[in-house]
Amino acid sequence: MSTSSTPEDGPQVVRNDERHEYEILVGEHVAGIAGYREEPGRILFTHTEIDPDFGGQGLGSVLAAAALDDAVERGLTIVPYCPFIQAYLRKHPDFSGEVSWPEEVVRPE
Repeated sequence: MSTSSTPEDGPQVVRNDERHEYEILVGEHVAGIAGYREEPGRILFTHTEIDPDFGGQGLGSVLAAAALDDAVERGLTIVPYCPFIQAYLRKHPDFSGEVSWPEEVVRPE
């Protein structure tokens, strides 16, 4: 497991390579995950979930930002199959150079 984001007093995002997911931890609780699959040079985001007990706190955005930042730092091209990750990328075009949109997804304008 490797850390991708570790704010001192807030949620922590870690990459769990064994489970192929980024996990957002609130205290010692896994509050949500972003699942992925890796291929040579690419990371395919497949789904994102936030535990309903932790909903409404913006944790999905924190998780997405940390996961995408980690992918970029590792030199991977982001392939967003997950609707949440797609929506996040549309709102944050600063990642556009690192994204390869799946063919069945309409690209942002």
